[in-house]
Amino acid sequence: MSKYAYILLVKEKWWKRRVTQSRAGKKVQAFVRKNAVGPKDTALLLFYISHPIREIRGTGDFEERVVGKTETTWRDYGEETVFKAHNEYLNFMQGRTKATFIRFTNLHELHPPIPLKKVLRVIGVSRLPRTGKYLSKKTVNKLLRGCS
Repeated sequence: MSKYAYILLVKEKWWKRRVTQSRAGKKVQAFVRKNAVGPKDTALLLFYISHPIREIRGTGDFEERVVGKTETTWRDYGEETVFKAHNEYLNFMQGRTKATFIRFTNLHELHPPIPLKKVLRVIGVSRLPRTGKYLSKKTVNKLLRGCS
């Protein structure tokens, strides 16, 4: 399956909140993107923390991608996000009318994380696309070697 996993680019601030929620027992989480973007069908999500960290810090089991109006998606899935309040969500959306909620379970922190140099070498690119990237199971297995 060439679309076994998908790399999501995440800011450190949101990653820290996500980890805190997971440790507190939150089972289902939603990663929010502006507009209709993100994986449609995959098994695994890889969370790449962007500048200045530059490493894959965790994984999650993909459940579904929900695309809809900004207000509707918040009403239905807002409690699964990292946002502390509706206003924080609206500020993040910057006036966009469509949102994508990428729902997942089983957030797992990688120890050790996977540094950018290894990611780029294994997947054969010079930089990660800002919108993310699908990976095959074989490629993911190469990336995860040595991680728990």
